[in-house]
Amino acid sequence: MARGTNLESGFQDNLIKDIKELFPGCIVSKQDHPQGFPDLLILYENKWATLEVKKDISASHRPNQDYWVDKTNTMSFSRFIYPENRKEVLDELKIFFGKAT
Repeated sequence: MARGTNLESGFQDNLIKDIKELFPGCIVSKQDHPQGFPDLLILYENKWATLEVKKDISASHRPNQDYWVDKTNTMSFSRFIYPENRKEVLDELKIFFGKAT
């Protein structure tokens, strides 16, 4: 069962479910290292992306989060994602993964 939807963890659980529906066969891995590395690693076909999940647009950034999101974005695709920009980020991810319609 998904954790509370008002919390970052509940948003993350629902987000993972939606990503798996949008990109069948993808692998979504929750990351726990190094400090500040984005929360989710998404592997899809021959591409990968990372997402740093925040409970809302005003949530604070922990040390190194901006660095890692910027660094992984230069290597592939990475974004901060929160309920307020969820659709925009998932639309960008569709384009990146070649699934835009």
